[in-house]
Amino acid sequence: MYDYDVLFIGSGHAAWHGALKLVKAGKKVAFVDGDLIGGTCTNYGCDAKILLDAPFAFINGLKRYKGIGVDSTPSVNWSDLMRYKKQVIDPLPTLMEQGIFGRAGMPVIHAMGKFVDAHTVLAGDQTVTADRIVIATGEHPVKRDIPGKEYIRDSRDFLDMETFPERIAFIGAGIIAMEFASMAIELGSEVTVIHHNDRALKMYPRDYVDIVVNKMRDEGVKFAFNESVSSIEKQGDEFVITCESGKKLTVDYVLEATGREANVEGLDLEKAGVEYSRKGIKVNAYLQTNVPNIYASGDVIDKKIPKLTPTATFESNYIADHILDAGTAPISYPVVPNLVFTLPRIAQVGVSVDTAKQDTEHYDVVTVPYGKTLLFEAKNETYAEFTFVFNKEHDLVGAAFISDDAGMFVDIITMMINRKISSQEINKMIFAFPTESYGLISMVAGLLK
Repeated sequence: MYDYDVLFIGSGHAAWHGALKLVKAGKKVAFVDGDLIGGTCTNYGCDAKILLDAPFAFINGLKRYKGIGVDSTPSVNWSDLMRYKKQVIDPLPTLMEQGIFGRAGMPVIHAMGKFVDAHTVLAGDQTVTADRIVIATGEHPVKRDIPGKEYIRDSRDFLDMETFPERIAFIGAGIIAMEFASMAIELGSEVTVIHHNDRALKMYPRDYVDIVVNKMRDEGVKFAFNESVSSIEKQGDEFVITCESGKKLTVDYVLEATGREANVEGLDLEKAGVEYSRKGIKVNAYLQTNVPNIYASGDVIDKKIPKLTPTATFESNYIADHILDAGTAPISYPVVPNLVFTLPRIAQVGVSVDTAKQDTEHYDVVTVPYGKTLLFEAKNETYAEFTFVFNKEHDLVGAAFISDDAGMFVDIITMMINRKISSQEINKMIFAFPTESYGLISMVAGLLK
C-alpha cells in the first residue's frame, strides 16, 4: 500500500493542472517541492515579467503618437513598479497552496525530493511512497564557467531587483535578454548586449528581428555581436567585462541569459533507474520514462517541442489522462505558438517563415503589410506585418507577426491552423469592427482556400 496514488516532484504548471484532474477522479495526490509553490512561471518567470512589462508596452504605444496628438510620454519608476510587483506576485505561492491545492486536498511537502527507488522519494527527512511519480522539476539558467562567474546575475535576480542599475550588460541575445534589454533602455540605462554570433533571436524571422534590433539601436542599445565573454572582474561597485577579442566594458550589473538546463541534478534518478542527460529526462510517446510508473512533464523533458508554460500544462493534463486510462493514445501536440515580448513583439506558429522560404517546393509565403494597409486599426504601427505560410494545397500551416498585438494575432491563427478553418467558415461569422483582430481575420480570409 502506497502513501499516494500519484506524487509530483515540483508544483508548477507541469504538475498541478494534471494533479487537479486526478483528484477530481478520486486519486490521492501530493507534491514535493523545495522551492516556491507554483514554479518558475508563477513566481519568477512569465507572470512577473508580464506585470513589469506592461507600462513599457503602454509607453511604447504612446511614442508612436508623439507629434500627432501626444506631446509627451510618461516614464517608469522601477522602484515603485517593483514594489507593486512584489505586492501582486509574492503572495501567490501561499494563495495557491491554501487555495487551489488546499481546497482540492493536495498536500505539499516543502523539501527537495530525492529518489530512493522507483516508488519511494525522500523529501527532507520524510520518506514518501507512491504508485506513480511525475517529475516536473523544470529548468535553471545556465551560468558560464569563467573567472568572475560569481558576479553574474540571472533572470530571477532581474525580476526581483529593487533599484535599477545605470549601466547593464546582457550576455546573450535570446528571448530573456532581448525582453529585459527592451525595458532597460526605456529606464535610461546604458545597455549593452553581448552575443557570441551575429544574430539575435535566431528562432524568429530575421527580417522581423532586424526591425527590433534596429529600433533598440536607435534607442541607444549597443550590440556587441560575435563577441564572447572571457572574464568578469569586480572593481569596487563596478564590474569589468573582458571579451575574448580583448574588448572591455565597465558596468554596474551583468546578466547572463544564454540558455537553460534541466533540473535533474540532485534527484538521485540513478536509484530509480531513470535515464537522463543534461538535456533532460528521456520519455516515450506517453511521457513515461524508461521506468513505466515514472513520468516526466514540462521543461525537464528532453524534447524538441518548445519548452513553454502552455506546453507544460498540456503535458500535465495528458499524463493525468494516461494514468486514468492506460488506453489513452500517444501524446499528439497541436501547433505551438511562441512569442517574444520585445517592443514590438514578434510571434510565430507552425511552419517557420525561414523554413518555408528555403523549401519553395512545398510552401508558399505571403506577406501582408498590415501596418501600412490598415493604419487606423494598427495603432500607428507602420512596421506591423503579417507573414503567412501555406502548403501547396493552400492550407494555412504557419505564420509570423511583428506588432505590439502579435500575441493576440498568433493565438487567433493558432486556432485557425489547428481547426483547419476555411474562408467559407469565416464568411459565415460576424466579428467586431473596427478591431485589430478584425483586420487580421479579414486579411487572412482572402488568402485561405
